[in-house]
Amino acid sequence: VQLQASGGGLVQAGGSLRLSCAASGRTFSGYVMSWFRQAPGKQRELVATVTSGGMIDYGRSVEDRFIISRDNARNTMDLQMNSLQPEDTAVYYCAAARSSRFLYSPTLYEFWGQGTLVTVSS
Repeated sequence: VQLQASGGGLVQAGGSLRLSCAASGRTFSGYVMSWFRQAPGKQRELVATVTSGGMIDYGRSVEDRFIISRDNARNTMDLQMNSLQPEDTAVYYCAAARSSRFLYSPTLYEFWGQGTLVTVSS
């Protein structure tokens, strides 16, 4: 089972990036899928999450700027990030866990992608 995250890069403040996560090895129907991020010296935090049924939730700092989407048929998940700010700079990880509900703690997730770096310059 693999999760492969892609799409990170360097962007100026106010810009946009789109992250993608491709899952392989099994279907993730019945799994909650999420994006987490971790900045240097900080704990890993939830950015956005989507259940297999399509329920969505966001971290407070991104809820008006980021959009999460999921394609169950293709086993993919995307994160459209708009109005990026320097404080969004972090390594972004996609993750999956067997649950029909939101899971907010990273310790509850079984599968992780390798992380993709997002750097926002001021």
